[in-house]
Amino acid sequence: MRVLLRASGMMRSGPERDLVDDYLVRADRLARGQGFHSVSEDAVDTSRCKNRAEATHKILDVPEGTKLILLDERGKSLTSRELSNLLARTRDDGVSSLAFTIGPADGFDPASIPPGVQRISFGKQTWPHKLVRVMLAEQLYRALSILSGSPYHRD
Repeated sequence: MRVLLRASGMMRSGPERDLVDDYLVRADRLARGQGFHSVSEDAVDTSRCKNRAEATHKILDVPEGTKLILLDERGKSLTSRELSNLLARTRDDGVSSLAFTIGPADGFDPASIPPGVQRISFGKQTWPHKLVRVMLAEQLYRALSILSGSPYHRD
């Protein structure tokens, strides 16, 4: 199964970019040993989208068979272990790819979200998009380290 961090907007070089890249490289290294094909990022240029609905459609336009998970402040907060279990269950269910999506600055257009899409949250606070990417990349690495039995995560 491919794991994809799919985010609105392009991220320029800087400390946040370096952190995202570092965690995704670490996660990708662990992925293969845990039955995952890859962990990668897909930045979606939404700068030319005319409205929130158009941006939402562009971000959620993934290949058929991809399970979508939206990062949304109204979503369910998961522990790192719960996220790890979610990855393992999705892999074991035979899903070909799993896309964690970070929406545009004004959020996803509710009418454009397919029914039944799972939503997760990093809390009720509003986070800058760059930091959300960093946190998601780190949590993907942490989830895979839990599956691998690495001592990185401590309960």
